[in-house]
Amino acid sequence: MGTDTFSAAVTCPFCLRTPAKKAVCPPFFVRLLTAFLALSAAFAQAPAAPEDSKSKLKTIKEFAKQGPESIARIQIYLTDPGTEVRIEAVKAIDEVGGPRSLEPLIQATRDTDAEVQIRAVDGLVNFYSPGYLKSGLSGSLKRVGTALRGKFTDTNDLAIDPYVQVRPEIIEALGKLVRAGATADSRANAAHALGILRGRAAQENLITALRSREDELMYQSLVALQKIHDPEVAPRIVFLLRDPAEKVQIAALETTGLFMNTAAAPNVRDVVERPSSPKVRRAALSALAMLPVEENRKLYAAYLNDKDDALRAAAAEGYARLKNPADLPEIKKLFESERKMNPRLSLAFAAVALGDNGLGEFSALQYLVNTLNSKTYRGVAEPLLVELSRELGVRRTLYPVLKTGTKEERMGLARILAHSGDRETVGILEPLAADTDGDVSAEALRALRNLKARL
Repeated sequence: MGTDTFSAAVTCPFCLRTPAKKAVCPPFFVRLLTAFLALSAAFAQAPAAPEDSKSKLKTIKEFAKQGPESIARIQIYLTDPGTEVRIEAVKAIDEVGGPRSLEPLIQATRDTDAEVQIRAVDGLVNFYSPGYLKSGLSGSLKRVGTALRGKFTDTNDLAIDPYVQVRPEIIEALGKLVRAGATADSRANAAHALGILRGRAAQENLITALRSREDELMYQSLVALQKIHDPEVAPRIVFLLRDPAEKVQIAALETTGLFMNTAAAPNVRDVVERPSSPKVRRAALSALAMLPVEENRKLYAAYLNDKDDALRAAAAEGYARLKNPADLPEIKKLFESERKMNPRLSLAFAAVALGDNGLGEFSALQYLVNTLNSKTYRGVAEPLLVELSRELGVRRTLYPVLKTGTKEERMGLARILAHSGDRETVGILEPLAADTDGDVSAEALRALRNLKARL
């Protein structure tokens, strides 16, 4: 008898037939094929071997190269148990950016790791202020063992334009971080972000943070409150006017002045007379200069001829806000003889405020306008001109400069009038928005949007 599998003498176990010699039994073949396919499917459905962290990091980086469409894939890694993986995921989402990044970044603010929180916050700010990722806290973050190190920038004047509307859920997420971030740095970074985004809805979180005894958080919260600019909170920061941390004390003095809390004038006078350092005295007198009550005159007079430039400048601004025309002759004389830039600008401000508001070649007002051409001092002149141009007479005196001034003067005045203008100003700025100089036109359009948002 032959030895073939399907010989005449062998019966197929599946169909009980005796196929012809060397023939293939069809039912057997079908069942064999079915078994093979089932086994293949089982292998396909079996769990893949766990992806290690190194592979995950590589995958995330590859996804980041694919643009916004890949954000949903990267977002999955925000719940990974590995901190390193979650950090890489939030970095990738920051890098891709755009509207699709906002929801994942809000999710990342709820992470338990400080670095993930910080990078998520900076990514949210970067959406509204492009380029922030380089200058924000995450731009300097470094891991030293298990510790996280970073440095806030020395300048703290960044804020989005008033016409920009930030999503409420972002402000809510930042407010929660101020209260309950993983570390003091992540809480301070959230406060810093609230200032940039003018997060008024989270203001109570910032006020609560003022009692945290964490210096950087308290400082960043005070600066954020300045940018949000709700004078109603002024009485709630008076207790910080004698804070032992100089940085916090100075910020509290500045905030008190900006909010024009005249009720705090006695406290501020006390700091001027008994400061912990010359720097604190300068800040206190500058704050006092913004609280125009007659009881301050004695201190203004005491420092109007001081050898310290900053103290002379603050005293001059104090005279300006007292609004007594009888002070004008002395102020004009000092303006003409002063040689240092900061106090001279303050004396020019005082002269205009006290009635010398013409725009002659050597006038105090023209001096302030000319300073808009200076990269170094335009930041000093602009806020002084904002305050002066709240007076209709001064504003109308400045309008012609929008046609005749230099490029920098026209751009500067557009920014100034966005803060101090009225409905009449809208019609004055509109022709500037059609200026042949693209920079001037862009600044005028921005000013119009901010002005209309304020009116």
